Amino acid sequence: MRLAALPVLLSVAALFASCHIEKKKEPPVLNTIQLGQTAVSLTRVADHLEVPWDLEYDRKAHAILFSEIAGVIKRLDLNTHRVSPVARITEVYHQRTTGLLGMALYQPEQGPDFLFLSYTSKTGDSIYSNLLRYTYNNGKLEAPLRLLRIPGSTGHNGSRVMVAKDQKIYWATGDAASDTFAQDSTALNGKILRLNLDGSIPKDNPIPNSYVYAWGFRNMQGLTQSESGTIYTSEHGDAIEDEINLISPLQNYGWPQIEGKHDTEKEIAIAKKSPRTEPVRSWTPVIAPAGLAYYGADAIPEWKNSLLLTTLKSQSLRILHLSANGQQITDEAVLFSNYLGRLRSVLVLPDGTVYFCTSNRDWNPQKGFPKSYDDGIYCLQKTTDTTAPVLRPQKPAAAQNLSGKALYASYCASCHKTDGKGLLNTFPSLAGSRLVNGDKNKLVHILLHGASGNASDGVHYDASMPAFAFLKDEEIRVLTNYIRSNFGNASDTITLETVKNNR
Repeated sequence: MRLAALPVLLSVAALFASCHIEKKKEPPVLNTIQLGQTAVSLTRVADHLEVPWDLEYDRKAHAILFSEIAGVIKRLDLNTHRVSPVARITEVYHQRTTGLLGMALYQPEQGPDFLFLSYTSKTGDSIYSNLLRYTYNNGKLEAPLRLLRIPGSTGHNGSRVMVAKDQKIYWATGDAASDTFAQDSTALNGKILRLNLDGSIPKDNPIPNSYVYAWGFRNMQGLTQSESGTIYTSEHGDAIEDEINLISPLQNYGWPQIEGKHDTEKEIAIAKKSPRTEPVRSWTPVIAPAGLAYYGADAIPEWKNSLLLTTLKSQSLRILHLSANGQQITDEAVLFSNYLGRLRSVLVLPDGTVYFCTSNRDWNPQKGFPKSYDDGIYCLQKTTDTTAPVLRPQKPAAAQNLSGKALYASYCASCHKTDGKGLLNTFPSLAGSRLVNGDKNKLVHILLHGASGNASDGVHYDASMPAFAFLKDEEIRVLTNYIRSNFGNASDTITLETVKNNR
């Protein structure tokens, strides 16, 4: 597909004429992370950014190229820690989770450098996800070429991009909040798409004359490849079953008929009739997985042959240790939980240095964030200096019998917030809510069956409510009663019978 209209690039001089950039001082070590015999330092190498979404390594300039969700591309010089503007993509449509998202920088030994961008645009009432290729010339973007344009939405646009070892583009697309796209092999949403560098369909794609490589995805947020060539993705589930998937051609990963592991009678029956591929790891309660990078360097031996995963809800960096053949996740460790805020993207340099960025100025800030210096890019590298406060990786929290407070923290607080006040025009406030304190059957029904485009207390909210029918009757009872007796609410209790009658 070739479209005549291409995005406008505002010149750096015009866009940032008033921007005064000062040389960064050597950043102080914030913490030392102790990993067995190896110590790793944590430093913040850039700050006051506006929701950085993807990080790419420019090996020729020894710099990090990064996208900011509203449409700006910048470059962080790793020698000086100075941030400089590259361009603004004026066609970008930014609203909540839409905007300038994934990037892939391709720098071959011979031939031109290319920067591939995935972003959302809007024409009239129609929203699109776009994949474009630019020539990248010493920090300048030139010769834009639109490779694909597919349906987009106000959410679920996925949009990670990678140029793999086979010199093909892999584009992780979201299902655009559609119930049909992911399972339709003729549609390009909810897929891993595989393209030649010029946007044409590779002759060796698994489906002849189709970009589709694999399908059955909801909203992928991470995409990476191991040294052996294995491709992995991270994906947002609905109310349950966030996933890490190992990607193989012609595989169907199940969404929306199957969420995560095949662990219900209905899912097992579907997979028996029509084969589906299970994730190699899933999480319930969800953690909102974001960026994903493979770590194969020797610099931090404790992380060798691992996946590094940033998360938004649990606000952590997770180290997912792989089996020798890369087919399984054998162990998991958690760093920075609720310490630096929402973490969006992670990048591993050839020498084993790790960079990652926060996403605290985005549409869904968590308690205590953003800080005055947010958003930032952080560096993890091996060190001999252990004078800074020490952090150690933790094991994931074990499953337990949850109280109403713990159930709320696991399933509700990231949207409705710890104080129950929600997010204006996105997630309803539960504090003093007529819905919460009114008809108990209505509240239980919404928890069990979800709601889409709903109005609460006379206000319309643009974010849908997932169904929580996977919770046991007793858990629903405990959760609803916690909500009805907190946040300034003081309503009578809901019985187990009420829950059963609404299931």
